Amino acid sequence: MINMALYKRELKGSVKLLLIMGAIITMYVSIIISMYDPEMMKMLDSFAEAMPELMAAVGMRANAANLLGFMASYLYGFILLLFPMLFCILRGNSLVARYVEKGSMVSLVAVPIKRRAIVLTQMTVLISGILLLIRTVLELICAGSGFPGELDTIELLVLNGGLLCLQLFIGGICFVSSCIFSDTKYSVSFGAGIPIFMYVLQMLANVGGNAEKAKYFTFFTLLDYRKLRESKA
Repeated sequence: MINMALYKRELKGSVKLLLIMGAIITMYVSIIISMYDPEMMKMLDSFAEAMPELMAAVGMRANAANLLGFMASYLYGFILLLFPMLFCILRGNSLVARYVEKGSMVSLVAVPIKRRAIVLTQMTVLISGILLLIRTVLELICAGSGFPGELDTIELLVLNGGLLCLQLFIGGICFVSSCIFSDTKYSVSFGAGIPIFMYVLQMLANVGGNAEKAKYFTFFTLLDYRKLRESKA
């Protein structure tokens, strides 16, 4: 079981970061969905055609078949991957490793709370933050108000379920690194280094050509949002 007092304190420590990340994601989701009309789609597609390798690197491709494919092309290759990942990196390190490095963990384990409960509580804080950054409700509201009946809700839930699993996996890497290393220097090096390196490999794979083989060495390939972009309306 988790300790609610510790959970509330640590969740309060996440508020500022969650507000910043959440505001950025909300802004991009709202703007991108509102751009789903022929004229704005032509403008975005022209950018993709003018800079194909750059746009492909961040997962943005032209000629989406439907609203969900449009969202998958312009949100799920960069924005909805990068910002939750940054939250995992920044918050995951501070939940355990920073306590140990500063010596605060001694006072934390001195209270009558089992060590397993402390770790589970800190892990729950990270999971809660990730859940708050998955903006399924916002996407449904924006799509429903602007383009009623055009969004496949089931496919969106499946896509966001995959996104959640991916972000939880990234959060797990960051949290485990924080638990293993008592020095934040090493905790950040592994907790941030592994996801960032994997994302760079994914960017190379997106470009195509010989670099496409990089997709076999990164876990970001598991979220295959591009199939939605190519699906029939």
